[in-house]
Amino acid sequence: MISRRHFLHGAAASGALLGLNELRLPRVSAAEAALRPDAVRLDSGIEPIVRLIEETPRERLLEEIGMRIRKGLAYREVLAGLLLAGVRNIQPRPVGFKFHAVLVVNSAHLASLSSPDEDRWLPIFWALDYFKDSQAADAKAGDWTLGAVEEKAVPAPENAKRAFTDAMDRWDESAADAAVAGLVRSATPQEVFEIFARYGARDFRDIGHKAIYVANSWRTLQVIGWQHAEPVLRSLAYACLERDGGNNPAQSDLPADRPWRRNLPVVDTFRADWTEGKRDENATKEILSAAREASDEEISRRVVELLGRGANADAVWDAVFASGAEMTMRRPNILSLHAVTTANALHFAFRTCREENTRRMLLLQAASFLPLFRGGGKLDGEKLDALDPKSDPTDIEAVFAQIGPDRLGAARSALAYLRTSGDPKPFIDMARKLIFLKGNNAHDYKFSSAVLEDYSHIASPWRERYLAASVFLLKGTTAPENNLVKRTRAALAA
Repeated sequence: MISRRHFLHGAAASGALLGLNELRLPRVSAAEAALRPDAVRLDSGIEPIVRLIEETPRERLLEEIGMRIRKGLAYREVLAGLLLAGVRNIQPRPVGFKFHAVLVVNSAHLASLSSPDEDRWLPIFWALDYFKDSQAADAKAGDWTLGAVEEKAVPAPENAKRAFTDAMDRWDESAADAAVAGLVRSATPQEVFEIFARYGARDFRDIGHKAIYVANSWRTLQVIGWQHAEPVLRSLAYACLERDGGNNPAQSDLPADRPWRRNLPVVDTFRADWTEGKRDENATKEILSAAREASDEEISRRVVELLGRGANADAVWDAVFASGAEMTMRRPNILSLHAVTTANALHFAFRTCREENTRRMLLLQAASFLPLFRGGGKLDGEKLDALDPKSDPTDIEAVFAQIGPDRLGAARSALAYLRTSGDPKPFIDMARKLIFLKGNNAHDYKFSSAVLEDYSHIASPWRERYLAASVFLLKGTTAPENNLVKRTRAALAA
């Protein structure tokens, strides 16, 4: 088994820009180095590992990567190769479905960093295998490949930002593709993120996946190095311009765009010291209640009113998180799941951005999306703030044994456990372990990584209820085992 020191060599936490100075790859044959003439070329240092991931058959890929790791291939190179193989080979439209091979990379990375020694490679190897499945699906759908940028159309550095925002505002794909290349070559990572944060949040198409892609791609680039940004952000710009093949949103009034357009003038009505104030639990309750029945326009207005009365942004975010958790209890399906993962992405952008109007828009969009995730109607079922803890003492094993057979009972048991123990770590560790052992799709990793990260950002008593509600979409001990676990461990130990 690979040592923890070896694994952490290069696996720095998100936020540190890292180079690839330790690349140690075997010699690559001329056949392996061949590349379609119209495909985008990647950084020469990482191209061999990307080609290895692209061309190795699915039934041999884990064993091949395991062998390379034992010979010195570093974690960052595997992570970079995985992301870039997805970016080059999987069409980011729709922004979901097979494209989850790219969207899940950061979630797998976060899970790996938090895992015990014996499990730390499981999320990455699962994602490698999942890429091969998505690659095959893309090939059947037309075999899309990210092409080379049209260099003669790339704007000069001093014009790149304006050219990019103009193209994005017009929903002009070809102009945006050339402009984003110029933007990446001339702007800082922070400047680029500030711009993309707005475009990822401006519409509700693809149920939040645009915002998720913005956050997850930037976070992964912070780990693998900004030298890989250009192909990733070209893919991201193309994804953000996805419009379901319909009318140009710049020239139309479409439902997916209305929250953004309504919120644009609202940001000017915020009180000057809107980031101050108190974390008002009553304000959180009021927004949570509104999210159950109000329209997106009504909930946006309510947020501004509460901020004006002295509540701070954290009180609003607590309500956004709580509403997503409640939806997973009332309707544990793919739409409710994305209320949670989209909130995670928008909150990350809110914490990372520095431009005040962008932060205001992210907060309003996060609240305005809640009725859209609800589906516009009213959901029945248990309310999060009415969830009663189980009266009998319970242990962590009993909580996860109930998931599947009795998820509401598991939520009540989890709430009782979290309140009586005062320590969420055993719950979080077991939740993550069971995803490693039993997770079978990208949403298992996306949802669990979002929940286990956002828990720490929520105030009590909402945080315990938020974590307890997550059992509706987490894995329990009765779920079947993932058949990749043994294969991964064998590949690394051979």
